[in-house]
Amino acid sequence: MPVDGHAPVPPPPGGYAAPPPSGGYTGPPIGPPPVPPAPPRKGRRALIITSVVVLLLAAGAGVWYLLRPPPIPDPAPAADELAAALQAGTPADFPLVLDTSASPDEQYAAVFEQLVAAVGEDAGTVTVQSVTPVQEGDGGTATATATLAWTWPVATEEAWEYETVAQLTYPGPTDGEAGAWEAAWSPGLLVPGLESGERLAVERTEPVRGDIVTTSGETLVGLTPVHHVGIDKSRPGWDTAAEQLGNVLDFDAATTADIAAQVEAAGSQAFVEVITIREGSTEYDFDAAMAIPGVVGIPDELPLAIERGFAQAVLGSVGEATAEIVEESEGTIRAGDMVGLSGLQLAHDEQLRGVPGVAVTIEPAEEGGEAREAFTIEQQDGEPLTVSLDPAIQQRAEAALDDFGDLASAIVAIRPSTGQVLAAASGPGSEGYSTATLGQYPPGSTFKIATSLAMIRAGTTPDTTLPCTPSITVEGREFQNVPGFPQSGLGDAVPFRSVFANSCNTAFISQHSAISQQELHDAAAALGLGVELTVFGAAGAMGDVPVEATATEHAATMIGQGQVLATPLAIATVGASVSAGHTVSPWLVEPSGEEAEAAPSGDLTADEAAMLRDLMGGVVQQGSASVLQDVPGIVGAKTGTAQFGDGTRAHVWMVAITDDLAAVVFIEEGELGSTTAGPVMHEFLTGS
Repeated sequence: MPVDGHAPVPPPPGGYAAPPPSGGYTGPPIGPPPVPPAPPRKGRRALIITSVVVLLLAAGAGVWYLLRPPPIPDPAPAADELAAALQAGTPADFPLVLDTSASPDEQYAAVFEQLVAAVGEDAGTVTVQSVTPVQEGDGGTATATATLAWTWPVATEEAWEYETVAQLTYPGPTDGEAGAWEAAWSPGLLVPGLESGERLAVERTEPVRGDIVTTSGETLVGLTPVHHVGIDKSRPGWDTAAEQLGNVLDFDAATTADIAAQVEAAGSQAFVEVITIREGSTEYDFDAAMAIPGVVGIPDELPLAIERGFAQAVLGSVGEATAEIVEESEGTIRAGDMVGLSGLQLAHDEQLRGVPGVAVTIEPAEEGGEAREAFTIEQQDGEPLTVSLDPAIQQRAEAALDDFGDLASAIVAIRPSTGQVLAAASGPGSEGYSTATLGQYPPGSTFKIATSLAMIRAGTTPDTTLPCTPSITVEGREFQNVPGFPQSGLGDAVPFRSVFANSCNTAFISQHSAISQQELHDAAAALGLGVELTVFGAAGAMGDVPVEATATEHAATMIGQGQVLATPLAIATVGASVSAGHTVSPWLVEPSGEEAEAAPSGDLTADEAAMLRDLMGGVVQQGSASVLQDVPGIVGAKTGTAQFGDGTRAHVWMVAITDDLAAVVFIEEGELGSTTAGPVMHEFLTGS
């Protein structure tokens, strides 16, 4: 189409058409000429072909990767799984290669039945010791060997340890998926050399329990022949045996009725034990009991004391382990084991009990075959326990307490020269509790021995005069002397030896400002009261003397009341320290090693002890312990009366020392130390 009256310019060859210049210029194009397109080259085709080949090769490699067989798994995790299945007692939880139709789990249970019963279901352990490198086979298969370590804690400090070998096989992949390792099953996987049908048998041999003996070699507790007497329901006459047996054994009606009810409720073949009678006992008519139809006596041996009830609260008892004892033992004690249940039998049970023997054998599959020994631990019999008790002195102490059946009571006797506890008797009213070594009560005026030591250290002498008045008031609290205090003992200036002999409360309390509570505590500790037991060897306590107290409590402490506590063992130790001239450390179980070589602690001096002995002698000669004047070898004594409750009731004490004996008598409730405890002390020291 014409533009501004000009005809259009045709495009040049190649299709380029320059725009018409302004002003209507129609000449040659302005600027560089256009570049013509490059002709095609042979190298470009080669590049395309190469790219296609590379893509095809990559695709082939991807296909090969996707279709390749999966790698052989590591056998170590499989070995761990096998060990876990064996430890759980369920080997079939792991893939097994079987050559029999027998159940692996049932075989495991049969082989280990007795062993599991002996050590507990969760006691045995199985761990992987090692795994060999993988050996590859044809078709992607592989093999490996796992060594398994077995541990069975069959004894207190020993375990049965052994190794078995598991043959592991890898069958190769399935449908392109990795396969699982398998183990060849055989009884030898459980126990080395175990054959099909064989199983383990476990025999436990009980050790002989150690005796409790004296330092002179006398047996206090040892194995004693007994008969377990009871009613056997499989025998004729059992239905009337309870009543007849009750009559022979002198049981009351309620006890007899209870026995009859137990027998009736028991199974048809049951044996119901009624009583254990020691052989040769004169307390029960054993022959008459055996003549009753349906009554049986089963012989046995039990660790018993020299006589029924002898020092029972201290020596303790032996019986079948309770469920609690079994649990706390962490596998060292089994149900049915005979163990110490109280006293020294419990405190020293490990020494006395010994270690059971264990024999594990492989029993043959067929009758008549020969058993093979797999593991053995020889039994270790218990070791004897040496104690300080003197049988004659202990029996004399127990006899002196026979009349106190309703009250806790105790007698403790110590040999001052050695610290040996010769007697630790608790009366029938203590009901099996060791009042002698554990019962804590206000010591009353027996504590005045410690108060006197504190006063002596502050400068008081036996001739120092003190005011012994009918009463004294401290911080609003009035203190008086015991009822019946002799009028002749009162006065404003009474010599200390007379104050001590008559046990004047008000005179001692008058010194409460001069003697601190700490000084009372220290003086008591110097005599062995209120300190930790170091070599006693049994359950015991030494009382408590607080180091701080209010003014009225401090005044009460001066006369052994308030917050101060003592055991009969502690007061006997006070007497022993005064007698020995130094602080005594009492012992019931013979110390050994460093304990035996250690010197007694405490700072009591010989001069202080001599002055205290002089004061205690005055109590016998002219004071509240005159009942002991005819006792051979008597050195001194001190009575004690400690009010409790509403003040009308009192604990009563007496401590006495003879040539080489310090003894204390305690009665839970009585009139006075002089009138209640005094006669008991006299009977104990003289035997009459």
